[in-house]
Amino acid sequence: MKVILKADIERLGKVGDVVTVTAGYARNFLMPRELAFEANDKNLALVEGEKKRYAKVQAKVRVDAEALAAKLGALSLTIRQPAGESDKLFGTVTTMDIAAALEKEGFVIDKRQITVEEPIKTLGIYTVPVKLAPEVSAALKVWVVRE
Repeated sequence: MKVILKADIERLGKVGDVVTVTAGYARNFLMPRELAFEANDKNLALVEGEKKRYAKVQAKVRVDAEALAAKLGALSLTIRQPAGESDKLFGTVTTMDIAAALEKEGFVIDKRQITVEEPIKTLGIYTVPVKLAPEVSAALKVWVVRE
C-alpha cells in the first residue's frame, strides 16, 4: 500500500515522501497515529504544495541553527564541580549540567540535543557535540574546574 508521510519516521522516510508499506502497518499504526495518509491523486496534489512550504520552513530552521552553531562554537563554558585529590569529580558532569550552564549564558538548548560520548568524571577541557538540526551540529568547549 502506498502512503504519504506526515512526519519524519526513522528508517522509512521524511515528511511528504510517498512510500510503500504493508497494508496492516499503514492501517494499524501509521494512519491511527496520523503519521501518514493514503496516496491517491487528490492527496498527492495537496502534498506538492505542502512540500514547498515545508522546504521553506526547514531552510529557515537550518539558517537559524547554523547561526546558533557559530555562536556555540565560539563559546567556552566553565562548570565548577567538587573534586578530590587526584582531580576526580565527586559524581559526573551530565547533559543536564551543561544545559543549565548554557541557560545561564542565555542559550536555551534541550539536554537531549547535547551528546556526551564518555562520562565526564575528571577535571579538564572537553569538546561536547550539540545537535541543533538534522544536519547541523556545534562543538561546545566545556571547562570542568574545581569548585
